Formats: sequence, C-alpha cells, structure tokens
Amino acid sequence: MTVSLTYPHLGIGLGLRKEHYQSILDEPPQIDWFEAITENYLVPGGKPLHFLEQVRARYSVVLHGVSLSVGGTDPLDWDYLRQVKALVERIEPAWISDHLCFTGAGGINAHDLLPLPYTGEAVRHVARRIRQVQDFLGRRILIENVSSYLSYRSSEMSEWAFLGAVAEEADCLILLDINNIYVSARNHGFDPLEYLAGVPAERVQQHHLAGHQDYGDHVIDTHDHPVPDPVWRLYEAAVQRFGPVSCMIERDADIPPLEVLMEEVERMREIAEGAQAAAHV
Repeated sequence: MTVSLTYPHLGIGLGLRKEHYQSILDEPPQIDWFEAITENYLVPGGKPLHFLEQVRARYSVVLHGVSLSVGGTDPLDWDYLRQVKALVERIEPAWISDHLCFTGAGGINAHDLLPLPYTGEAVRHVARRIRQVQDFLGRRILIENVSSYLSYRSSEMSEWAFLGAVAEEADCLILLDINNIYVSARNHGFDPLEYLAGVPAERVQQHHLAGHQDYGDHVIDTHDHPVPDPVWRLYEAAVQRFGPVSCMIERDADIPPLEVLMEEVERMREIAEGAQAAAHV
C-alpha cells in the first residue's frame, strides 16, 4: 500500500548543474531549493555526489529522473529503482519526479521522452506502473507532462484530461511544466489556458519553467534559452489558477553564469508574489 505523504511548499528554485557547483558553495545564492537530475548521482561516490551532499546540507533538494519510462511496455527496471531508492535514503529529497512518457521499447533506449496515446487503456497501464513504483519507494512521486511533436489517431481525450486521469488513478502528484504546455500548444494548436483549467489543482506540486527554440511553424523544447515572455505570461496564469506552487527554472545547454540565472529566478519570484497578491485583492 502506498504511503500517502503531503509535501511541503519549497518556494522558488533552480536546476542544479555542475557548472554552478562551486559558485553555490562559495557564495550561497538567495534561493529556496535545487532540483537535481537523479541519473547524475546514482554512482555511489565521486565528485557529483560529493557536491550534491554539500548543496543538500544547505538547501532543500528534489530529485528529477529521466529514465523511469513509466509509460513503456518493457518491465520496470528494478535495478534502476533500487539505485534511486538508495539515493533517496542518502539525500532525503523533499520529493522525486519523472516524466509521463516512455523512453524506448524492446530493450532499446531512444534517449528521448516519447509521448503516449491518450486512451483509457494507457491511463490504466501507466497508473498501475506508477503505483508499483510508489509502493517500492514508499512515497508518492510526481509525474511531468512532456513536450510533444506528434499526436496519435487512437487518442480518446485531451492531454490535460489524460494527465489528470493518470494522477487520479495512480494517486500520484503532478509536476506541471509550463514551458512544455506552451511548446505543445504551439505544435498542436490547443489553448494553453484550457490546459491549465483542465488539470486537477489539488494534484499540482511543482512547476518547471524553461526556454525553447521557436521556428515559427513549430517549437522545440531545448532548455538552452532564457524563459521567453509567452512562458512568463502562462506562468502568471498558472499562479492565478493553482496558487503558491514550488517552481524552478531548467537550463541544460548554453548555461550562463549563476548570477545571470538568478535574474530569471528573481523575475519568477516577482511574478509569483504579484499574482498571489492580486488574487487576494
């Protein structure tokens, strides 16, 4: 039986990247928490884990995975999950998350986050696997909506209805990536505000913000640009819809100095505080 946990509100965060390890330790930034990529720290020792433990001694940390493949048809990777569980016990993160997707089939890893068909059968399949993971880890996990570039003829519902149905069936929480909503909305022609309105608010535990590449007729989620204005506006709408939700910025390529990212962090803080103040007027 899954252990039901209520997770704390962490505030404003940032993705932990190796380029910033020393800067964080030398001059700890005014930030509430960091998100670490789970797979970067599964080796039991070495420099990355040393720095993660040093950061964890000063800040709250959450773990964000990319390898669970909870939507796949291959068996769950229990060796991987045992490594994750050992890291959780060592780091004691506030929570852990992964993606609502599959990452390969037939033992072949596509090294990508591949979208699922939005069907009742897929809801039941994914929810069953999430429950298995949660039972093994002894805690709820967060599942994240991915950006997508194709759709399935077999889909029976919207992406947001699918996300909500999986979360309800699995009794898990949601990491709602605001940039991914914007990217998919542009690629598939839906209204991102309708997406926000369709997600069960009580399940949303965290947000992601990031940048992307805009090619006009399509958008690619790249995490190599600052957060653009349309994503900031959608984030403001998300704060109005969901209230105070822990939020952080992802930057995975063309990574600038920490102080540059902290300017975006402060903008995120201002938007969150402003939208919450307006909601109480």
